[in-house]
Amino acid sequence: MKKEFYFIIVMMLATLTSCEKFLTHDHPTSISDEEFWRTEADATNALNTAYVGIPDGASGRQTLFLSAMADENVARQTFRGDYESYVKGLQTGTWGVGLGIWRDDYKTIRRANRFLENVDKCYMGEELKTRYKYEARALRAYYHMELLLFFGGVPLMTNSVVPDASYLKRNTEKEVYDFVLAELTECAGNLPKEYTNADIKRITSGVCWALITRLATFYKNYEVAKNAAKEVIKLDIYALYKSANVKNSYADLFLYTGELNKERIFFRENGCSGAWDTFAPQGLGGKTVLSPTADMINSYETKQGKTIYELGPDSLAIYLKDPKYKNNRDPRLAFSVLFPLQTYAALVLKPFDLNPLNADKIGAQNSTATGYWQNKYLDPKDKTGSKTLDFMIIRYAEVLLTYVETLIETDDFTNPDVVKYLNEIRNRAGMPNVNVAVYNTKEKLRELVRRERRVELAFEGVRYFDIRRWGIFEQVMNGPVTGAIDPLTGIAVPVETRLAKANRDFLWPIPQLEMQANPGFTQNPNY
Repeated sequence: MKKEFYFIIVMMLATLTSCEKFLTHDHPTSISDEEFWRTEADATNALNTAYVGIPDGASGRQTLFLSAMADENVARQTFRGDYESYVKGLQTGTWGVGLGIWRDDYKTIRRANRFLENVDKCYMGEELKTRYKYEARALRAYYHMELLLFFGGVPLMTNSVVPDASYLKRNTEKEVYDFVLAELTECAGNLPKEYTNADIKRITSGVCWALITRLATFYKNYEVAKNAAKEVIKLDIYALYKSANVKNSYADLFLYTGELNKERIFFRENGCSGAWDTFAPQGLGGKTVLSPTADMINSYETKQGKTIYELGPDSLAIYLKDPKYKNNRDPRLAFSVLFPLQTYAALVLKPFDLNPLNADKIGAQNSTATGYWQNKYLDPKDKTGSKTLDFMIIRYAEVLLTYVETLIETDDFTNPDVVKYLNEIRNRAGMPNVNVAVYNTKEKLRELVRRERRVELAFEGVRYFDIRRWGIFEQVMNGPVTGAIDPLTGIAVPVETRLAKANRDFLWPIPQLEMQANPGFTQNPNY
């Protein structure tokens, strides 16, 4: 019997070979196709293996670590992934971050293909079988989309490749884009708009439309993105989260308090279970792997809706030294970042106290690299709790901001929806309405929506794609990175110097293992 159904066993064997073909190999089991594909339970279990590849936030695939590849965070501790090499332009075909994503995506693509090729053998209801097929296709499209946004043109896999036919060539970016768009569009029209109970984490039509907004905006197909965003809005099942204490709505959205909400569209269950060992101060038993940059801190407006750079030099100096001066900043800043001398979970954070016994002094192993800590997705309950916080891959606020951006970029910036949705997002956070006397041209509204995306979606892994598609990658990813101002010297703490070249670093290198295994492959430019 031909043994081709794959699950979990042989990953260890892959590490023993120098040339692993991630396009063709996943995990064999002793159960044959003839023995396995029989019941609805078999189909469900097989489909669930294709869901495994959905990325986590602070554990597993660590989507939140993409913030360290933008101008939001810096990353330390390479055992969690060598993100520091990327921002210094040192990544090569052996770079572990790219290798891991390439491997995981193609492994789960193959699982989706195996499901689609065999599910008709199962005895189950046709309606559920049809729905399962669309789920598998949507997942397959998503994994291709992720590879596309990181690596550019990649091989399209619409069936399970056997070793004899494994020397695939890279499809063009347009071919992959067209495939993903077509698949997600068809799946969006055939999947339920929502599920209940145990199925709540499954792919819906809203997830498909939301993914299209990301894909299309990245490639500047604004009409496609706008129409997809309108489809999400039209579903009328998503809403900006509001907690019982409205002023805390934005903060609660990323805590257990607001975990079950109508704002999340695409999410990974338990995807932030690793947050305490990624963001928390060491003095509380945590580890600080990601630390916010001063540039990120300085991007937040004052409560009056002005950037600190619009203020006079004296006021600017005050806010640079004390970002929360008189509690007069966008509330999202305090909800997203922990500051020097702030009390958190009964601990006073003292990054500039150089006492050897101070576990949280700046630059110490497992402590902040900048003097700041990320607060988003950090819940004090995780210090002693079960650590099961979900991670939102795409939430409704992002779709609304994308919709606003597409209106601006298609010269429909006077559309009342622009100000309407910007105000809804700002007001939820405790910020004033858009000043339409200032923000009333395409250029000024573009400036505003880009800043609003930066602070609303801070640290969520979105900005890395934004700075690339906006063409500001080299501008924001070159030069020195600084942290908080040292009160003893009055100088911002130097953290690292970054080096980025768009003609190379815009795309990731194809893993060297794949290049060695497949003579039909070409490497990305300048690697």
